[in-house]
Amino acid sequence: MPEQPMIADPERTREIMAQYHLRPKKSLGQNFLTNQNVLADIVEAADLTKDDTVIEIGPGIGALTEYLARAAGHVVAYELDDRLLPVLADTLAPYPNVTVIHQDILQADPAALAALAPADHGLKVVANLPYYVTTPILMHFLESGLPIERMVMMMQKEVADRITAGPGGKDYGSLSVAVQIRTAAKVAFTVSHTAFNPPPKVDSAVVVFDFLETPNVPAGDQAFFNQVVRASFAQRRKQIMNNLLNWYGRTPAKRVILTDVLSKAGVAPTDRAETVSIPEFITISRELSEKK
Repeated sequence: MPEQPMIADPERTREIMAQYHLRPKKSLGQNFLTNQNVLADIVEAADLTKDDTVIEIGPGIGALTEYLARAAGHVVAYELDDRLLPVLADTLAPYPNVTVIHQDILQADPAALAALAPADHGLKVVANLPYYVTTPILMHFLESGLPIERMVMMMQKEVADRITAGPGGKDYGSLSVAVQIRTAAKVAFTVSHTAFNPPPKVDSAVVVFDFLETPNVPAGDQAFFNQVVRASFAQRRKQIMNNLLNWYGRTPAKRVILTDVLSKAGVAPTDRAETVSIPEFITISRELSEKK
């Protein structure tokens, strides 16, 4: 009996959709990936071996899961849509190293996720993320404290540009800073909207996140640091001094403190947050935390 085509083969995808009377749910941002070259490139970006355990978010009908299962030792796929559970049980039946869990990844027990990590190294996370929930899922993993070595996530290209942006441009913002204090993030490649069924209206990008051994901001300081950064970007057209005064307190005494803090960071009061580098934000946060 000849081997069955891959799940991502467009004809087989259509057959699966017809067999189970499936229509992608707009409410869950479902766009099924049917370009096998893209799937292979995602797995290559994850740099998987048979020693790796992979957490996949939103396996859909199993197209990416199948590629992951062939490359990794264990794949744990979290699927929210209960319609897809019987589909995955069927399509992934040839892969005993895949575990499908019916749960919202944002509700998953962190201890249970941490327990998935192999004894000698960390987890890897791979996902074709629904656009509407990209940032919550990304921040959930960044702030989780889980032993993650690498994440590979497909997302809307516009969000990928914001995540990887450096200071000085319109894409750089609080999301850029939040990601880059914890990981080295880069766009691996872009993906045309035509690679999906149904095709979304915009193109996507695959971003690789390598977690830093030591975050640029210690875990205990990150909550205050994030407050400082969000306040600085609160109104992008305003000068950083005005934004920080709105948050810190608009009094003469607070202005004196902020003037001193910005000076120590090498930032002019008239600068906008989009020109401030991460090391400069770290100095601002550290100096302000000492004056609380």
